Amino acid sequence: MLTQKQKDLLMLIDARVKAVGVPPSYDEMKDSLGLASKSGIHRLISALEERGFIRRLPNKARALEVLKLPEDMQDKVVSFAEKKAEKKAERYSANDGVSIPFVGKIAAGLPIAAIEDSYNTMIVPPHFAGNGDHFALEVEGESMKDAGILDGDIVIVKKSNTARNNQIVVALVDQDEATLKRLYKSGQQVELIAENPDFETKVFGPDRVEVQGILVGLLREY
Repeated sequence: MLTQKQKDLLMLIDARVKAVGVPPSYDEMKDSLGLASKSGIHRLISALEERGFIRRLPNKARALEVLKLPEDMQDKVVSFAEKKAEKKAERYSANDGVSIPFVGKIAAGLPIAAIEDSYNTMIVPPHFAGNGDHFALEVEGESMKDAGILDGDIVIVKKSNTARNNQIVVALVDQDEATLKRLYKSGQQVELIAENPDFETKVFGPDRVEVQGILVGLLREY
């Protein structure tokens, strides 16, 4: 038997890994579960590990693998992010659209953690989610405004670990922080380019940046 907090944490980890391939940070876990400190998260993770639901991967920061889920794990936490996603998608009925994961916030500015809440889905127009797997993110920041991507927009991302130069991508930096930027690879460096002159281009070695997905659509509420 798992406690409700243990179930909530297991759901959060499982949904995040399925969405973008990496688990949430300890701060995200703490905030999502409403705990006062990260020590509570460490205890929950240890309990899940002892019961065989997860395991820690060696030699990788913050790496967790979900081994199994309990059969009765059907409950979910309804968060502010879920309600916001539902409001933004209310114009599309289930018959008219496609359901995809809504997995929180992505920075269009300085890199922030990619996912703040991973329990949610939203309905998007079918042409936004064609072939392949897709997920939705809420944009935070103004660094991509000259590409028409504004703070509060919902972007639709097709999962991919590769991208062509000049495509706008969700990029994971140092296996820890994610950002929405235009990608340009040249020689032994990767540039993450902002579309706002107030933000500088960030340059990284190729081993520090992983493409998580390619921007394919955008939803905006007026």
